[in-house]
Amino acid sequence: MHDLIQELWQRWQPAHWLWNLTLLAAALAIGLLVAALLWATARWQRSDAGSFFLVRSLVRHLGTPVNVFLPLFILDLLLPEMRLTRSLRGNIAHAVEIGEILAFAWILIRLLRVLQDVTHARINLRQSDNLRQRRIFTQLLYIRRVAGSIIVLLAIGAVLLTFSTLRKLGTGLLTGVGIGGIIVGFAAQRSLANLLAGFQIAFTQPVRIDDEVVVEGHFGRIEEITLTYVVVRIWDERRLVLPITYFLEKPFENWTRTTAQLMGTVFFYTDHTVPVAAVRTEFLRIVHDSPLWDGRTAGLIVSDVKADALELRGLVSAANSSALYDLRCIAREAIMKFLADHYPDSLPRQRVDLPGKPGATGDTPASA
Repeated sequence: MHDLIQELWQRWQPAHWLWNLTLLAAALAIGLLVAALLWATARWQRSDAGSFFLVRSLVRHLGTPVNVFLPLFILDLLLPEMRLTRSLRGNIAHAVEIGEILAFAWILIRLLRVLQDVTHARINLRQSDNLRQRRIFTQLLYIRRVAGSIIVLLAIGAVLLTFSTLRKLGTGLLTGVGIGGIIVGFAAQRSLANLLAGFQIAFTQPVRIDDEVVVEGHFGRIEEITLTYVVVRIWDERRLVLPITYFLEKPFENWTRTTAQLMGTVFFYTDHTVPVAAVRTEFLRIVHDSPLWDGRTAGLIVSDVKADALELRGLVSAANSSALYDLRCIAREAIMKFLADHYPDSLPRQRVDLPGKPGATGDTPASA
């Protein structure tokens, strides 16, 4: 019995496990300490608002993956000093290698987000004429998504190649089938068609981020462009999700394709006796006095004569669709008030000609 207990004690070797746990704790502490020193140094060396924004973006996006990668890296360096059996050391080294690959891929993906933040900070999408800015942002957003997908695929491939059985299988597959056959087979997939459609949209740009479009009878803005679909934010805050190939295969309206400036019409229906010149003068005064008018186009004409009304068409222009919509509403409301206050008889009326009744003229019949 005593011999059995002694043998188990020797196999357990608590001193070895204590040493290994100490090294593991040291790797974790050193990794987190180095990460903290890096972030502290980056904050200390900031000299202007631009670098401060860059540091803030780095900390926000890279803080967690770096805190994971550095302890794994330190553990990989300390692993030869651990007192382990050969098989256990090999298994732990394999697990650490997989963790390093995934953490490094995570860092690369987050670096793409840092690049997007820096670019977004340098371009102003809120200005009225932001065509160039939206073009750059759309291309960068799609490139980031594609690059992120490539990084994920490469990371998965690198992890699989760490297994000897899968590495042999992959080598045999490449030898037997050939790289050309794999590429042709992959090209036949619909996913590649979506990817190519996304590239075409990103660089030919029939639509861009924040473009104002009319699709499927709905007006909205392009909110998001992914590898497979496009999200349109409709004016009432609903989201219309369309496949990315939709914008290459079907017609749609893009109100900001080359510029955000637009022209719009305002229709008024009045009586035939309306003084058109007075209404035109008042319409031009209203438009010219409005800060929403961009100074390009303003006018009012008689566009149609109907049986029961006269159709007046006002034409106005504005810097963007929101300003145009508000300007049209203001002009419509002001003209109707002008007519009601000054020319109430010029509002639309229905005329009915009733046939006269006998004796309606007041003549009395001659007495016999």
